[in-house]
Amino acid sequence: MLDYVVKLTKTPWKMTRGDVETLRANGFDDKGILQINLIASWFNYINRVADGLGIGRP
Repeated sequence: MLDYVVKLTKTPWKMTRGDVETLRANGFDDKGILQINLIASWFNYINRVADGLGIGRP
């Protein structure tokens, strides 16, 4: 799961169906995979918004 999240965060353009299949092979069902993706994506989005606005920066 963590490898998936790191790849989604650092190189989202490299995500493939194989990444999802790896999660499935490790016991995650479709609902779990969707939740992993949504949570990681939301945090990535909100952090970029904060960075773009200079929030938390001197």
